[in-house]
Amino acid sequence: MPQNNTFKAGILGTGSFLPENKLTNKDLEKMVDTSDEWIVSRTGIKERRIAPPSMTTSYMATEAAKMAIEDAKITAEYIDLIIVATVVPDMNFPSTACLVQANIGAMNAAAFDIEVGCSGFIYGLSIAKQFIENGTYKYVLVIAADILSKITNWEDRKTCVLFGDGAGAAVVGQVENGYGILDNFIGADGKGGMHLYMPAGGSRMPACEESVKNKLHTIHMNGQEVFKFAVNVMNTATIEVLNRCGLKPEDVDIFIPHQANIRIIDAAMKKLKLSKEKVFINLDKYGNMSAASVAVALDEALKAGKIKNGDIILMVAFGAGLTWGSTVIKWLE
Repeated sequence: MPQNNTFKAGILGTGSFLPENKLTNKDLEKMVDTSDEWIVSRTGIKERRIAPPSMTTSYMATEAAKMAIEDAKITAEYIDLIIVATVVPDMNFPSTACLVQANIGAMNAAAFDIEVGCSGFIYGLSIAKQFIENGTYKYVLVIAADILSKITNWEDRKTCVLFGDGAGAAVVGQVENGYGILDNFIGADGKGGMHLYMPAGGSRMPACEESVKNKLHTIHMNGQEVFKFAVNVMNTATIEVLNRCGLKPEDVDIFIPHQANIRIIDAAMKKLKLSKEKVFINLDKYGNMSAASVAVALDEALKAGKIKNGDIILMVAFGAGLTWGSTVIKWLE
């Protein structure tokens, strides 16, 4: 179909889901050699949500999706495409997106997963934008969901304090020209892939007794290298997407960064000269929920009334791959 320049792609509705169970830093003190003071001072995290053993990524994604669809004031049969960003799918195949499609009854939708770590929600928005603005689809459901607790080594104090579980979703559709997703910037540097990865479970190292015994089906991270990468890319990805929109940091009304580490966010705020009042932070409550972090934060900011009509929203994330993504939205209520 020909491109229609009378509209832009924008977010029509959002939703999120968080497991009820909270794992506090005090709880972690009983599990590994760490302390509440150490965790808070280095990460800003005080607690995180942990899914029960029976809960799946598709369940969380489904719940978030239902809320986003309701918020968009449509029904599931109008959804043309479902994109799920996750690194912890229910299984290698079928895709989690197909499972969600069946769960919500969106039988007119195509469906697929993307795997770009914590950058997943912004990658998903970037893909959705193309389908909406070229006229291929009218409604795209973008979901970011991860149960990182199921691939966390709870004996590794460097990583187990960081992660939590959650899901966020957005319905992307047509909005008035001049509003919506103004632009995206996504990228990757595969040379840094081994700084954040899960060694086993794929074709390189299929599951076996040794891989399970050696906890190779859990997150392995070079924290120092990821930190350096994150501080740099949060700044460069932000400046790049703002430049593409003809905007400057001072034009931003609300900044929603990936909720990984308060020191990374503080460094970004300092470089961009953003006041604390403009930055939305919820990592103290949820930790790093991977792809879901930005999606949940956006939904919470909207529900809390922190975003109003015409506001410029800047979202930026970084993740496994290594990958990054940033997006600028002019909000239309």
